[in-house]
Amino acid sequence: MEFVKEFATFLHEKGIIKFGEFTLASGKNSSYYVDLRLVPSYPHEFRKMVKHLENEIAQNIGLTNFDSIVSVPTGGLVIASALAIETVKPLIYVRSKPKDYGTSKSVEGKIHDGMKVVMIDDVATTGGSVVNAIKSLKEVNISVKDAYVIVNRMEGADKALSELGVNMHSILDILQITEVLYEQNLVDEGILEKVKKQINK
Repeated sequence: MEFVKEFATFLHEKGIIKFGEFTLASGKNSSYYVDLRLVPSYPHEFRKMVKHLENEIAQNIGLTNFDSIVSVPTGGLVIASALAIETVKPLIYVRSKPKDYGTSKSVEGKIHDGMKVVMIDDVATTGGSVVNAIKSLKEVNISVKDAYVIVNRMEGADKALSELGVNMHSILDILQITEVLYEQNLVDEGILEKVKKQINK
């Protein structure tokens, strides 16, 4: 729990999480915005986050129980690349759409039939980008049983992935982050209530 507290405080201090009124890429309105693409600009915290992710994976599924790490550009790929270096695991990634030149591949990297992979992404809301990536992997006979995200926005991603037979794990969720900040008087009760309301929609 110490990591959660430290990391949530860091996200707030550096403006990586902001509270207010925001429009997301999906067109939905949100009472907060979290941009984990800023985390690699803080190498010490970035490394702590990656090491914590590595420990979670080691404890939950074991580093020897999968062949490769897979991600989707761009947010998750930076995290997955660092994790691949730390764990000395091969890295592959799934394009959002196949490239329209050369080999027209949608999955980049060394792959083989029946590979077991762990999916990494930065933030999960509804799980759309991860769901699409998992479907692309299944088309080339690569199985995903576990997906890890840094922040779960708690808006349906768990359910979307479980319908595909994939367990979603998160390092933190938006409720944990907001509660930690509220306990330290960094956000007020109004913000906490708005986040709770958004999760329960």
